[in-house]
Parts: sequence; C-alpha cells; structure tokens
Amino acid sequence: MNKSIAIIGGGPAALFAAAFLDSTKFDITIYEKKKSLGRKFLVAGDGGFNLTHGESIENMISRYTPDYFLKKALLNFSNEDLRNWLDKIGLSTFIGSSNRVYPEKGNKPIEVLNKIKQVLIDKNIQFEYNHEWKGWENDYEFIFENSKRVNPDYTIFCMGGTSWKITGSDGAWLNTFNNKGIKTLPFLPANCAYEINWKKDFIDRNEGKPLKNIALSCGTKTQKGELVITKFGLEGNAIYALSSEIQPQLSNNKTASIYLDLKPMFTQEEVSKKVNKSQQKPTDILKKVLKLSPPQIDLLRTFLTKEEYTNKNILSEKIKALPLTILSAADIDEAISTTGGINLNEVSENFEFHKLKNSFCIGEMLDWNAPTGGYLLQACFSMGVYVANHLNKLELE
Repeated sequence: MNKSIAIIGGGPAALFAAAFLDSTKFDITIYEKKKSLGRKFLVAGDGGFNLTHGESIENMISRYTPDYFLKKALLNFSNEDLRNWLDKIGLSTFIGSSNRVYPEKGNKPIEVLNKIKQVLIDKNIQFEYNHEWKGWENDYEFIFENSKRVNPDYTIFCMGGTSWKITGSDGAWLNTFNNKGIKTLPFLPANCAYEINWKKDFIDRNEGKPLKNIALSCGTKTQKGELVITKFGLEGNAIYALSSEIQPQLSNNKTASIYLDLKPMFTQEEVSKKVNKSQQKPTDILKKVLKLSPPQIDLLRTFLTKEEYTNKNILSEKIKALPLTILSAADIDEAISTTGGINLNEVSENFEFHKLKNSFCIGEMLDWNAPTGGYLLQACFSMGVYVANHLNKLELE
C-alpha cells in the first residue's frame, strides 16, 4: 500500500516537489488555499519571466544568504538541470543579455505553469483547492478551514513567506508554528526599495531617473547593476541584492550605511589620475572626462560641500564611495520577497523538522535570502526536488 504525502501550498517549491516524487510509491495530494495553483509563480512573471540565472552554479550558490544552507539542494538540481528538465517537458529556454534565463518567446507564464501542472496530472497527483491549512488537531493530524482533517505519512510545508499576499503568501502560519514550539523569526522585506531623505530640489530634478553602470556596497558585499531614484529612496537590482546586509543594520542601528561607486570600471587610482590630470572645472571633469550622467553629477553636488566638490582628491574618493544613509525599508507588502520565517536551525540538511517527524519545510517559509534575477525561483525549485529525491530514497531503504 502506498504511503501518503500531503503538500501544503501550491507554489513553485510545491510544484517541483510533486513533479519529482515517485507517484508509484506515494499517494500525493497538494492542498492549496486559493482556487488554483501557482499564483505567485504567475505574479513572478509580471516583471519579465526569468526562471533562473545562467551563471555557473558555483557563483550562483554564493548569491544566497546564508550560502551553505542551499548548497546541497542547488548542486543536486542546478540551473542547468532545471533547463534540461524544462526542455524535456516541452519548455525550451534561452539566456538573455543579462544572463537571466527565460522561456522561449511565445511561452507565457500561464503556459509554463500549465505545462508543469500537466506533468503532475499525468502522475495522478491530486489537487485540493480552497483548503487553507489551520494547524494541528493533534500531533500529526491537520485541520483545514473547511474542517477537513488529514493524517498523512509525510508532509511537505511550502506556504511561502509574506510578500505578494494576494497570491496567498500571507505568513498567517507563523504563530501556529510558534505555538508548536518551532522557532521563527519576524518577516522582513527583502528585494525592496529603501528610504533615503533626499533634498526636495534634488528629487524634483531626478525622480524616476536611473543610475546605470554603478556599484553599491554595504557591509561586506558589493553589487554592480542599476538603481532608480524614487521619491521614497532607491530601488533596483543593485540595492535589492544587498538586503541581507542592509536589514541587520536597520534592525540594530535604525539606519544603514551604503556606498555608491559611480565608476566601478575604474580603480580609485585611475579615477584620481583622470581627475587630477584635467585642468577643467569639477563639473566638466565629471561630465566630459568621466562621462557621468546628469543625475550622478547632481548626487555629488548635493551630497558634497562646496569645499569637498572643488577638492580633487576628495571628489575622486567620493566618486568611488559616495556615502548614503538608508532610513527604512519599503513596506513588506511592496517587497518582492521576504526574510524571516522558520529558523534554519529547526530543520535538518534534508529540510525535515527536528521536532516534527516526517514533516519537511521548503521555499520562502525558511529564513534565507536571494537577489532577484531567477535566484528565488531556482532555490524553490531545487529545494522541492531535493526533498522529493530524499523521500524517494527513504522508500527504497
């Protein structure tokens, strides 16, 4: 007789766990609180549907915080493995100019989701919609909002964090796990905009303008990319990737310090040489010699005193490391992803709860972080496959 597996949640991690579980050994049911699967999967496609990133898996692993936690899962099912599997089910992909991986043109997010769902249908996976998990009736029996009770042999929890609540990821489960003795951390926004107290005249001139080909540093991390100046502060891939450094500073100090490198392709020595060699006025040096954009020049004029701006040595230093102070993160409802949730010490290397036998936790429920660009989805896919392979092996022993 087959053992039963309940997958609580119907997002990316759940879909891949179900796709890779051996349905000849298990009776598998996905319990989804909404009326359809993969709602967050579809939302992720709104801004350009990058499924993963094209860099080497070794470099990819280093993008996660903490990197050790997801290493085994990512090596077990890498970005290359994902592309090969998608190709087998009729979903070819390509690497774009930004090294992000997209479905071939013509494959919309809903079509990608339907292809994956068809894999589950062909494996006789069962779907129970409008089933919101409400906790435990006893040690292992679950109760849903509709009063339905189930007592599976194995459970895989993948209910998401608390970003994009409209998709069902509202983090309502946090207190339920706390009450069960599972340590959790408060949810915090990640991959979000951060507040900077701009001077009014500066933001009047520059709101909505990009800062291209820059690098941003916070703590021990530096990220090259782009930023957008907003009335609230800064947003864009360069600052999203530093959330793991920014958030601890905000929690501990109420502010965070970041440093903007306006010319990352040049060393400090090269910038100093170009600036000091020129006999032009500071603004002309920035515009004609270093080719800085008007918003970049305006940043320097705004954040430096007149004495600093006209001192070539100080100006050279600030071009490579302009200090900015972050006051807060955007509201969690506006974040692309979240940190917090289940403390990583609560699960084994196989993502099994230490305190809940035969129960596993994957996806954004766990306290890890990754930048945008396909990393979030890849980690969810990899965790789903890893748990599935682990359970498949258990039944062979």
